[in-house]
Amino acid sequence: MQSEKPKEFTSSLLVIILDVNPAQDILLNSEIKLSSILSSVVAFANSHLMLRTHNKVAVLASDPNSCDFIYSDQDELDFKKKTISSCKMGGSQYELFSHIDRSIKFNIMKFLRDASEVFHMSRDTVFGASCAKALCYINRLQNNLIPGEIMNSRILIITGCDNEGDKYIRCMNTFFTAQKQNVAIDACSLTHDVTLLKQACYITEGSYFRMPKLEGLLLYLQWIFLTEPTSRKKLVIPLAPQMDFRPFCFCHGNLTAIGFVCSLCLTIYCKISPICTTCEAVFKVRSTLPLKPKKKKTKQSSGTPS
Repeated sequence: MQSEKPKEFTSSLLVIILDVNPAQDILLNSEIKLSSILSSVVAFANSHLMLRTHNKVAVLASDPNSCDFIYSDQDELDFKKKTISSCKMGGSQYELFSHIDRSIKFNIMKFLRDASEVFHMSRDTVFGASCAKALCYINRLQNNLIPGEIMNSRILIITGCDNEGDKYIRCMNTFFTAQKQNVAIDACSLTHDVTLLKQACYITEGSYFRMPKLEGLLLYLQWIFLTEPTSRKKLVIPLAPQMDFRPFCFCHGNLTAIGFVCSLCLTIYCKISPICTTCEAVFKVRSTLPLKPKKKKTKQSSGTPS
């Protein structure tokens, strides 16, 4: 008797990278509180889970020094182990949504408390390390799928920083890895235009959006980033911004149209350097003295003079 094939079903995994860098302008100028951003992120994560029964969500906090998950599949397993009677529910809220809200708020307080012990004021958030950790998480869940399950994965970065050339090579390597794994990277910038994230969205066929005002964060998240990247072509969403394909130089962190590239590690410099600061390779710089023009030889006539 021939065994029946397992029925195929599609699930969607959304990994949210939340920038909690205290050096963000929106937090320094008190334009919006981190708790308000966190509430919008929790509501957006719950909206993603409501779209489909098998949808999954994970939230990762990132700052200039470290990154870590504040909600993952481990928290979901802990929820499933508990009985409904042992969970303290608030009102008529769905049990899983209440668990996500409590877990994220508890873990982000722990993350910020640990980060304050090694606090280093910087405007550069470790986007490369955060995306790498998210890709490892996605790869682990991809390998543990049950028969018949197809999982579409994507990453959403929510940030208010304007770091441009921080660890450019590491970030670009991570973005191309996401492209190879068919993982789309979306980015929602709360204040500044971040060229690095624009390039990440372009490489992975994700969406980039800069917030016009902070009051409607949840509305914009649900409007643009709630649907899958393949379905956004059928919706009326803001057009993709104009792309800037210029790379960042390693010496000053500025966008460079014409520069010098190390032949060993591909480090980019806007000015010539005798030694590569990344791999310490020594270059042989040729002399730039102007060459004297060669004199043309005149051919002597072989005939006899008249």
